[in-house]
Amino acid sequence: MSIDLGYWTPVYGGFLRNVGHEEGMAATWESIRDISVTADRLGFHTTLVPELYLNDRKGVEAPSLEAWSLSSAILAVTDRLRVMTAVRPGFHLPAVLAKTVSTLDSIAPGRVALNVVAAWWAEEARQFGGRFTTHDARYVQAEEFVRVLRGLWEKTPFSFAGDYYEFEDTIVEPKPSAPPVIFAGGESEAGKDAIARFSDAYVMHGGTLDEVRANVGDINERSLRAHGREISEIGMPAYVIVRDTEAEAQRELERITDVDPSSPGYASFEEFQRNSKLSLELTKREYSVGTRGLRPNLVGTPEQVAERIHAYADAGISLLLIQSSPLKEELERIAEQVFPLVPQRGAALV
Repeated sequence: MSIDLGYWTPVYGGFLRNVGHEEGMAATWESIRDISVTADRLGFHTTLVPELYLNDRKGVEAPSLEAWSLSSAILAVTDRLRVMTAVRPGFHLPAVLAKTVSTLDSIAPGRVALNVVAAWWAEEARQFGGRFTTHDARYVQAEEFVRVLRGLWEKTPFSFAGDYYEFEDTIVEPKPSAPPVIFAGGESEAGKDAIARFSDAYVMHGGTLDEVRANVGDINERSLRAHGREISEIGMPAYVIVRDTEAEAQRELERITDVDPSSPGYASFEEFQRNSKLSLELTKREYSVGTRGLRPNLVGTPEQVAERIHAYADAGISLLLIQSSPLKEELERIAEQVFPLVPQRGAALV
């Protein structure tokens, strides 16, 4: 089985909650530009740009970068990389977002994708004026949001009347060159039912092979019931540590998972667990990098990591979103040592 290898853009300046400035990944355009250009040159397929207005990795007072302006810049300095930008409907007007995406597609035709996120951070919504309702209602809003986006990209003029949005004879021109792939993620019953109805693709948190197989089967079954087809792509983040020996890789793992509950990002981790209906309880060790990135255990020699990536491809993952630190240097190492061992579905898009 083949798989696309992508990566997670570190808008927060790094991935590690227990490692400070020595991570060497500043929340600056200069840092992200270097990572983006390097990843594009190396042939990474997709980057996910998370949308967070506060920094949930390094603490709320630490700097972080805004997703949509950053995505525009990444698209402008790369040639092949697909940019999957997260969007929380409670923070956006869908007609404005439809226009933004159309404009981005004119910068980089066919290289724009969306990750629709129901949101989990009440404090962030309070500070920035986002709409933060109940968990299940956020998915209802997300589904309606996507219906509006697709309508505006397909028809001119477009009218709509729903529970959350109402438009009459709205014009969005130009249209995207092709309908952007819409990813979404969630684990609750309500969330997965909604995602199966409105999304093209699914992105989950990191998991064990058994957890991933079950999740892939579940979301595909729901999509078959809703549309008569399986989900087109299934993505998963994973924190990757590749070293020449297994002992070296394990030493690095121990270094980054020394948990300090007084660290600046611990409070946002606890709020994430409170406001998300997760299918399992997260450990403090998993807190160290977020998105359950350590759960797939992509830690070891190039051969060991490649073998596990193959196993996840067999389990149904079609897009691996790599987290690693420092990211630029680790992407270079992964491209050199792991790429030759892992056939990719479509390394780079155009």
